[in-house]
Amino acid sequence: MKICVAQTHPVKAEVEKNIQNHKRIIKTALDHEAEMIIFPELSLTGYEPELAEQLATTKDDTRFNDFQKLSNKHQVTIGAGMPLKSDHGIIIGMVIFQPEEERRVYGKKYLHADEEPFFVSGSHLPELLGEQKNIAPAICYELSVPEHSEQAYEAGSSIYIASVAKFQNGVEKAKEQLSTIAKKYSMTVLMANAVGQADGDICAGQSAVWNKKGELLGQLDETEAGKIIFDTESNNMTQRSHFPDSRP
Repeated sequence: MKICVAQTHPVKAEVEKNIQNHKRIIKTALDHEAEMIIFPELSLTGYEPELAEQLATTKDDTRFNDFQKLSNKHQVTIGAGMPLKSDHGIIIGMVIFQPEEERRVYGKKYLHADEEPFFVSGSHLPELLGEQKNIAPAICYELSVPEHSEQAYEAGSSIYIASVAKFQNGVEKAKEQLSTIAKKYSMTVLMANAVGQADGDICAGQSAVWNKKGELLGQLDETEAGKIIFDTESNNMTQRSHFPDSRP
């Protein structure tokens, strides 16, 4: 299976522009036979907690229809980040599009203290993804909560994908933690981070892949959008590329 982690440069609060950018990245990933494409945390709005209430929607938002069409046509799973309405409040959501299936949502269970004024917990861990049901998504701060990766492993995960919005002061620690998770549980670990301004700071990119020994196989840089494609059959990173300016 070929898994793509996308490193995006979101346009603040411009959902339509970010959708178009996502579609361009998806199509380039499909050119390299990607079967799963995971975007950073809140990728469709940018990481802007103070705007969450204004921007929140539902998984059935018709603006997302093209993602479902691409999923159906190309037999690809797509995970994109969006503030989503729930019965209890707004969650940091990942909308998951799978071929010919109803859209699913993973709501971030473990919130950072800074997020609690704007979001509620997603309240449950995600079902595993992929044909073999062995791929666990995580959203940003969750990788710092040992229970999350432990429960993913106990559920049968052998691949752990962190969708994040990490600034420079947090990305190095996150990379250390993800390497540790990979080594501890003998899981392949991937990270999809954004670049550019977010919540008054700068997302630091460096989207990456670690093998089951916790060794870094490769990463993108700190400033440019791009993608990494990892082949789970060969356990190799098959393609890494940057898009010099992928903003719409």
